[in-house]
Amino acid sequence: QAPPDPTRGARQPQGVRQGPSAADHQRLSRLKARIVSPAHTEIHRTVRDRLDENEQRYTSGRRAVVDALASADGPVTLPELIDLAPALAQSSAYRNLAVMEQVGVVRRLVHSADHARYELAEDLTEHHHHLICEACGTVRDVTLTPALERQLDAAFDTLSSAEGFEATHHTIDLYGRCADCRP
Repeated sequence: QAPPDPTRGARQPQGVRQGPSAADHQRLSRLKARIVSPAHTEIHRTVRDRLDENEQRYTSGRRAVVDALASADGPVTLPELIDLAPALAQSSAYRNLAVMEQVGVVRRLVHSADHARYELAEDLTEHHHHLICEACGTVRDVTLTPALERQLDAAFDTLSSAEGFEATHHTIDLYGRCADCRP
């Protein structure tokens, strides 16, 4: 029989983190499931191909950025990206985001003077739009029904045709106040 653990039941000093909670384990399990999914594997393959086409390497830092963006619930600021991938240095994150934006892997969104937000390019994920809170800066992804997307496409085609313009795609950003910021 092992001797009793003298630290068992002892109070941890302030600032010392105990092991991961059950909620941490659940979050990690969900994240791992997303990262090893076939869709995620396909994203990595496409990113590698785009970087190769532009004579850029798919480094571990760039893979960490892609993993973090793929695991995010919506567009993230650089500080949020660093929180999602703490091993990334801020300077390398900026450089990697710039390169991946140039090759069409990352989309940079600028909605306010505070921080740009970043997300994977839409062709790597799915077509979506954004709800942008003007009070707190939160950006939420929203996906419309296929029927509504077809109606919007028809309206945009009519508008484009009347103007002699050839539209290739659209994005819609709705500005307002989120539920947390409304009085």
